[in-house]
Amino acid sequence: MKATVQLSLDLTDVKEALATAEMALRAGVDWLEAGTPLILAAGAPAVAELRARFPETPIVADLKIMDGAYLEAEIMAKAGANMVVVMGQAHRESVELAVKAGHDFGLKVMGDNMAMPDAVSGAKQLEELGCDYIVHHIGYDYRTLRRQRGLTAPSPLDQLRAIVNAVGIPVQAVGGLTTEQAIETPRYGAPMVVIGAPLAIDAHAFRAASGNVEDSLRLICERVHAYGEVGAARELHA
Repeated sequence: MKATVQLSLDLTDVKEALATAEMALRAGVDWLEAGTPLILAAGAPAVAELRARFPETPIVADLKIMDGAYLEAEIMAKAGANMVVVMGQAHRESVELAVKAGHDFGLKVMGDNMAMPDAVSGAKQLEELGCDYIVHHIGYDYRTLRRQRGLTAPSPLDQLRAIVNAVGIPVQAVGGLTTEQAIETPRYGAPMVVIGAPLAIDAHAFRAASGNVEDSLRLICERVHAYGEVGAARELHA
């Protein structure tokens, strides 16, 4: 898979999300993510507005599905999403039904392993259940509260290479990475680079970041796209 840049629109205002997305696409971003805050604040119409404004751009709907998987995936597909996120901590039947909806409505399914007891075996299970992509994810609340308590949180990089080597589908790593670390994830064999906080989105206020974000995103996209095709980590580091 070619290395891609996905912008996480973790905003709560649709107009702001559209403006941020337009800026990001000028900079060279490949995929747009309708973040969980945006979907909670504005619902499926937010996804539909992104689709209407950017008809050719792949859109990820980060629903974090835990139940009602078939219906929720169907709603996002009909709104115009190309991909939807289901949580590995859900019942396996929910993952199966998200995958079934994907087959029925032409939707790709991203399986998120956040808080699964074993991240590597969890990723393998999500692949076996039919997911098209793996999201290796360390949660925002977990990271934030551990920092406040003077504790450290694991990095998605800690097990990324093991996850990439354990599955045969593309992987992305999210949760607490610096921009530089995110740019480097293709070196681990994870081709989908996710950019959000702190560069483009203020994660604490869920609004667009200040400063010259477009120029920074353009440089990020140039560096990520320079990787070209990304294979498994074992191939890159043979």
